[in-house]
Amino acid sequence: MSFLKKLAPFYSLTLFYISVSIVLRIILLFHPITQSSFSFIDTLSIFSIGLISDILVFILASGFLWLYLIFISNSKYLKPYGYIHFGILIALLLYIFSGKSILTEYGGALPEIGLAFVGIKTFLFGLLLFLPTKRDKIRYWLFAFVMFLYVVLILQNAISEYFFWNEFGVKYNFIAVNYLVYTNEVIGNIMESYPVVPIFGTLFIVAGTITFFIIKKSKIYIEKIPSVFEKIQLSVVYFSLFGLALWAVPKLATAENSPNVFTNELQANGIYRFYLAFMNSELDYFKFYKTVPKQEAYALLNNQIHNLKPFSSTRTIHSDSVEIHKNVVLITIESYSADFMKMYGNEQNITPFLDSLATKSLLFTNLYASGNRTVRGLEAVTLCLPPTAGESVVKREDNKNKFTTGSVFHQKGYQVKYLYGGDAFFDNMEDFFSGNGYDIVDKKTFAPEEITFSNVWGVCDEDMVNKAIQTMNAEAQTGKPFFNHWMTVSNHRPFTYPNGKIDIPGDAKSREGGVKYTDYALNKFFTKAQKQPWFKNTVFVIISDHCASSAGKTELPVDKYHIPAMIYAPGFVEPKHYTQLMSQIDIMPTLFGLLNFNYQSKFFGQDVMKPNYKPRALIATYQDLGLLKDNVLTIISPKQQVKQFALELKPKEGVASDCQIYYNQKPLATLRKELVTETIAYYQTASDILKRKGYNK
Repeated sequence: MSFLKKLAPFYSLTLFYISVSIVLRIILLFHPITQSSFSFIDTLSIFSIGLISDILVFILASGFLWLYLIFISNSKYLKPYGYIHFGILIALLLYIFSGKSILTEYGGALPEIGLAFVGIKTFLFGLLLFLPTKRDKIRYWLFAFVMFLYVVLILQNAISEYFFWNEFGVKYNFIAVNYLVYTNEVIGNIMESYPVVPIFGTLFIVAGTITFFIIKKSKIYIEKIPSVFEKIQLSVVYFSLFGLALWAVPKLATAENSPNVFTNELQANGIYRFYLAFMNSELDYFKFYKTVPKQEAYALLNNQIHNLKPFSSTRTIHSDSVEIHKNVVLITIESYSADFMKMYGNEQNITPFLDSLATKSLLFTNLYASGNRTVRGLEAVTLCLPPTAGESVVKREDNKNKFTTGSVFHQKGYQVKYLYGGDAFFDNMEDFFSGNGYDIVDKKTFAPEEITFSNVWGVCDEDMVNKAIQTMNAEAQTGKPFFNHWMTVSNHRPFTYPNGKIDIPGDAKSREGGVKYTDYALNKFFTKAQKQPWFKNTVFVIISDHCASSAGKTELPVDKYHIPAMIYAPGFVEPKHYTQLMSQIDIMPTLFGLLNFNYQSKFFGQDVMKPNYKPRALIATYQDLGLLKDNVLTIISPKQQVKQFALELKPKEGVASDCQIYYNQKPLATLRKELVTETIAYYQTASDILKRKGYNK
C-alpha cells in the first residue's frame, strides 16, 4: 500500500473540513450581521490565515481518528490473546455493572455512560473475535460509522457556528461554553426556536451521502490493514504534524489583531475559539452587555459605596474603636439552601444543630448567594466582588495577587489557611488560594490513619473536623491569631458518608442525608472546639456557598439564591436577626466591621451594619447578571438585553415574616430605568477594575 493511500482517511476528512470552513466563511462574510467593509488585505487574511488555522486545528481534532485506526488489526484476535482481551473487557463490564465502581461512587449519569461504552466495546470485540468470517464486513461498517460521525460533527459544527454568528456576530466564546452547562435549557430553546427535525434530517442525509464518497476513497485502509512498520511510519508523520499544530495554532491566533473586529472573528477557527473560551472562562462585558459612560458608571457606584477613589472601588475603612484581633473561622457549607432549615419552613428536621446555633447567632435572614457554583461562593467571600460575566475569578488565569479577605487578615498579622476535605486542585482552588497567600490544608495533607471515610469528593466532613481542630490547636500555640476558611464536601452527590451517624443511612445516597450528616459533623466540630482554649477568642462565620438547586422558571429564580448565614461568637456577637436585604459579598466586610478593623478596602461588599448601607443583592449565572433591590429583580444579559421582574411574596404559613423566601416573579411592562443603570454600574465597574488589574493588592 503506497504511503498516500495509508493517509487516505486523514486527508479525505481534512479536505472536507477545509471545504466546509471556506463555504462557512463566505456565508458569514456576507451575513447581514457582518456590518463591515473589508479591504483586499483583510479578505486575504481571512481566507489564508483561516485556511492554515483550519488545517492545523483539524490535525489536532483527528487524534481520535488516529487512535481508532492505529489499533485496527487481525493479530489481537489470535489465540490466546483474543480470549484474554475479551475476558478483561467482560471483567471491566461486570465491575461497572456491580454498582461498586468509582463511576457509581461519583453518581449522576456517569455509571450509565461507562456501562454503555464498555458494553458496546465488549460486544463489538466479541463479534470480531467469534465471527472471523464476518470480520471484514463488521469492520467495514464500523469504519463507515466512524467516518460518518466525523462528517456529522464537521457539518454540525458549521451549522452551530452559523447560528451562533446569527445570534451574536462572533465565533464561539464563553456563551457557547455556558450552553454546555445549561444543556436542558439550551436544548429546549433550540427545539422551540428552530425547525430542528428538518435541519437534522437534512444533515443526516447530506452527511450520509458525503460519507459514501469519503469511504470509497479511503476504505483501502481497512481492506489492506497496514503492517506494524507502516503504522509506525504513519504515527511518526502524524505526531510530527500534531506537534507542529500544537505550536502553530496559538501563534496564528495572535495574528488576529486587525482593527476590524469582523476580520479577526472571520479569520479565527471556531473550534479553537471554543477551546480558548473553555480554558479562559471569560466573557467580555464591554462587548456583549449594556454600558453607560465610564464616569457615570463610577459616579453611580460612588453613590452606593461612599468615598471611593476615582475610577476604582478603593476607599479607607476607619473605625472609632480599638481593633479586636480575634481568631476567625469561616465555614462555607456545600450546596446548603435556606429552605433546609426549620426557621425557613422545613419540617424534616435535617439541620437540628444549625437550627439551634442560629438562635445563638447574629443571623442574616435575607442574604443571597452570588451564583450557583462553589467557585462563585468562594469568590464572593474571598474577593467580595460582584459575579462578573463568564467563569468565576477563581478559575481564571488572572486570579492571583488579588485584594482578598485573606490579605486583610495578613495585614493584621494573622495566619491564613484554606481547609478543604478534597483535593484543592479541583475547580482551581489550590491555584487561586495559594496564589493569594493562603496555606492549603486538603486531602493530600492527611495521613492514611486520619481518613475513616472518603468518596470521590474527598474525606468525610467528620475527618475534616478532626483535621481542622488539630490545625487550629497548632496555630493557637504560635501566639498569633488565625483565619481559617473551611469548605465542607459531604453535602454533594453522591451523598455518601459513614453509616451509623444519623438516622438516614449513608448508602441511601439522599440529599437530605447529605444535609443532615454535614449538620451532624458541624455539631461535632463545635463540641470539640468549645473544649479548646482558643474557642472563647474566636468568631465563627457560617454561610452556604450556593443553594442546592438553581433551576427555575426564570433566568434567575430568586428563591434558589436565598442562603443561610450567621456569625457566632458567644459573649462577643449579640444573637439577633438582621433582616435587611444583603449579598454574599457583604458577609466578610460586615465581620471586619464587628472587629473594628481599619484598612484600605477594594471590596464591593459592604459592612451592612453601617447607617449608610443601601440594601441590595447581586446574583448571577455565567451570563445573566442580576440586581435585587426595592422588590425588583433587574437582569442584564448578552446582546444588551435587559429584563425586570416585580417580586411578589408568596407567604408560607407558620414561617416568620423575615424568613419568607418564596416569590412570584412578574415581568415589568415598564422598566425602572434607575435600577437598570445601577445594575449596569455595578457589573461594568467590576469588569473594568478586573480588566485593568485594579483589584490586585
